[in-house]
Amino acid sequence: MSIVEVLLVLVAMALVVTVITSPLRAGRTEEAERAEAAEVADLETAKELKYREIREAEMDFRTGKLSEADWKAVDRELRAEAMELLRRLDALTEQRTRLPS
Repeated sequence: MSIVEVLLVLVAMALVVTVITSPLRAGRTEEAERAEAAEVADLETAKELKYREIREAEMDFRTGKLSEADWKAVDRELRAEAMELLRRLDALTEQRTRLPS
């Protein structure tokens, strides 16, 4: 066999391997996208729940169930947790926009 024939066989084998493995590589990408979308959905839900907790704490303060000092402490903690959720959402959103389609 000449060197040209060997090269042609190697190129043909590389093409076959590429074609056969392409669904496997695409499957991982789709799976990663689904996992990321699920994480974004979970964070969005957690964010909305945290906002509700903030509103409820404010209502508890306004109705006299919490003292001002207690409300400020609870409010500060809840808002810090909300900010962390927003940071994580921003990081995921930024990551998704940077990835090629």
